[in-house]
Amino acid sequence: MKRILLLMSAALLSFACSKPQPQEFHVIPMPADVSLTQGSFNVAGALISCDEGLDERSLAAVSRFADALKTATGKPCTGGKGEIHFGINPNLAAEQYFIEVKEDGVNVEASALNGFVYAIETLKQMLPPAVYGNKKVKAQYLLPCGTILDQPRFDYRGMHLDPCRHFWSIEETKRYLDVMAAYKLNRFHWHLTEDQGWRMEVKKYPRLTEVGAWRNGTVIRKDWDSNDGIRYGGFYTQDQMREIVEYAAARGITVIPEIDLPGHMVAALAAYPELGCTGGPYEVWTRWGVSNEILCAGNEQVYTFLEGVFDELLDIFPSQYIHIGGDECFNGVDPAPWDSCPKCGALMRKLGIKPGPQAKHLLQNYVTARIQDYLNSKGRKIIGWDEVLQGNLAKGATVMSWRGVEGGIEAASKGFDAIMTPSGFCYFDYYQGQERDKEPFGIGGNLPLPKVYSYEPYDGMAPGVEDHILGVQANLWTEYIASPEHLEYMLLPRMCALSEVQWCARENKDYKRFDASLDHTFEILDAMGVNYSLDCRGLVGLERKPARSEAEMEEYLAKKDWNW
Repeated sequence: MKRILLLMSAALLSFACSKPQPQEFHVIPMPADVSLTQGSFNVAGALISCDEGLDERSLAAVSRFADALKTATGKPCTGGKGEIHFGINPNLAAEQYFIEVKEDGVNVEASALNGFVYAIETLKQMLPPAVYGNKKVKAQYLLPCGTILDQPRFDYRGMHLDPCRHFWSIEETKRYLDVMAAYKLNRFHWHLTEDQGWRMEVKKYPRLTEVGAWRNGTVIRKDWDSNDGIRYGGFYTQDQMREIVEYAAARGITVIPEIDLPGHMVAALAAYPELGCTGGPYEVWTRWGVSNEILCAGNEQVYTFLEGVFDELLDIFPSQYIHIGGDECFNGVDPAPWDSCPKCGALMRKLGIKPGPQAKHLLQNYVTARIQDYLNSKGRKIIGWDEVLQGNLAKGATVMSWRGVEGGIEAASKGFDAIMTPSGFCYFDYYQGQERDKEPFGIGGNLPLPKVYSYEPYDGMAPGVEDHILGVQANLWTEYIASPEHLEYMLLPRMCALSEVQWCARENKDYKRFDASLDHTFEILDAMGVNYSLDCRGLVGLERKPARSEAEMEEYLAKKDWNW
């Protein structure tokens, strides 16, 4: 990193002696290897060309880039001075790219779609922010001369979205994907089922959306006995989900759907009460938290139901991984519903599971393994939240570690692949600062931008198991997030910090350098029309009120009146 910064500093000093000048190098996530030299290339009106062998999606990505340049500069990319050429280099890895900028043109090389997508995003960030907007802006559209060779640290670079507690339209979801693409994330974890709403159309089971997609009101803040009485809900049709899959794929993003089981299933139970241990009646939950009611593990109808749901899901989502949840099945309840259910008891006796505190976990292992076997037979793999490690997890499962880092460490030590998403570093529904009276109401916790940036996924790992860590993801749960403005405020710029955790080698991370690039990032987000937090600049909340002074903060924190 010192070498890169020295090269950058020297190059920028040389640019200061002549005009026009390219803008400073403020790319997030920071590329792996950057070497800048004297000189620049003006992209306005430059011809854009491609090798004949580029695939359809890569050509479409280049076309979107050409359109963005035309819109911002007001000049079509058909024959100005110089050329921007996109060529295939089979020697590069699928997500690797190479850029060479000379005074007479730009050469971009990659071997596959994702490499071209990431190269384009790097070029766009090197230009004035207007290239992310929708209008012509007078500026100097200059790229500094030099070379960039770049590739990510982790293959899995995820971001999660919960449309169950609050529903997000297709257009709002696409905006979310646009921001992910700008910062080179490549996995979109779509949490489609919950106690508070079922969001996926399943033609075999129409009551899932007729009944399960709607709740009769929503709790007011954390007053669990309250209810606003407003019917709330929505769902995605299968055509809409295919639209999102294709939109994401065109931007190098794989959509990983989640059907959470056997817990977090009250919306499904409300639609089909025969799937529960008691037979109901059940009602889609109107409050937050986790219901004690779960699918009946001893009922064969449950497995027929789940296989029917997954059959339709697999036809929509081509991802290798399918998330099957597995978290919070028992919610601290003792006895758990399965402990008193005759059907579950009969299954435990059949499986030889002895009564005791581990019995319910071993029964959940059976449910997980049965669904895992079914999905494996269809050529897919499962991801489960770290609770699936309790008992005896079947080989081949991937663990998503959310209750701290311990689940991922344990999984890797046992030979399971893991994705790190520890709540203390990666839960973006947590408050960004300590001045909660200025922030929009939230679930709690505290996760400022520097803490997100500080996360090191290999910390605590035994030597030799790091290869089991597939990557890192942040989660955005939406119990208390009901508007796009609030959603984007919680996402950004923390997702930008996450992108460097996911992309940059440990030695290439530098918070001061990252922070210096944020003002350019804020201009990009403004051009995109996306909201973001300025807590890191001392402006708090959606209204961006000035932060308290040090003395005022001491007085405020001493009160600790945070239970509202």
